Amino acid sequence: MIRERIADNVYWFQSEIYAQVTAGAIIGPEWVIMVDTLAVPDETLEMRSYIEDTLNVPVRYVINTIYHADHTFGNYFFPGATIIGHTLCREMMAENNAQTLQNAKTQDGIFEKIDHIVMPDITLSDGELSIGIGKRNVSIFPTPGASDDGLSVLIKEDRVLFAGDAFLPVPNIVEGDVDQLKQTIGSFAELGLENIVQGHGDVILRGEIVNACQDNIEYLETIEIYAEKAAKKKNPLDVLDEATIEECGKSRVLLAGLVEELHQRNLSVLTQRALERNE
Repeated sequence: MIRERIADNVYWFQSEIYAQVTAGAIIGPEWVIMVDTLAVPDETLEMRSYIEDTLNVPVRYVINTIYHADHTFGNYFFPGATIIGHTLCREMMAENNAQTLQNAKTQDGIFEKIDHIVMPDITLSDGELSIGIGKRNVSIFPTPGASDDGLSVLIKEDRVLFAGDAFLPVPNIVEGDVDQLKQTIGSFAELGLENIVQGHGDVILRGEIVNACQDNIEYLETIEIYAEKAAKKKNPLDVLDEATIEECGKSRVLLAGLVEELHQRNLSVLTQRALERNE
């Protein structure tokens, strides 16, 4: 697990095992707000130990930015904490995550450390939920696009945004809506941020934020164009083969090469949607 302090008493954690998934901790004088948890139990326990044993403050809240297992499995390791998520996050966790956990246990015994799925206690579907922690104000609000249940977390005084999967090195629209995601990403560029903590990957710094937002929007626009072209051909693969990740403005080395699979899934889903519209 990688750990870095990105603002005064604000920490960023990144998995060294699974897809560079991230989590965060906002440290108050008496308790802590966690933003997401890491996928692998040992890394989540290492993160908890640093916060509760080294920094000596308990975790009061855990915010889930999306229902995905790599962001929520670790809820189990914060007993007594109040879990916050989108209303749809709770519904999707109830529908999907127990089976996902069973599959994970079959593949790797390390997940036996998780006895059951821990669901959000508090949910929101619109508007903003605010939490005061020390002299900071933390705002939790929906950011759909990558998934309907997306939430982001803004530390207002520090201008640090934990964006979850609404912001990734390569945007993900497999479960989402491309127009909604472009709108969400565009809104981040207008917040005057110091940092964006991506759901996976490295922290985006102030001088990089506007360009990073524009790059992600341009990527989405480019794959839309390729998908529309492909849907009009007898053999869509002739077009999709041209739509390499480099041609769409991204590098295949991001996230240790995992973005290539994500890129191909994005193209496949967008092309299928275009075909359905053309029927």
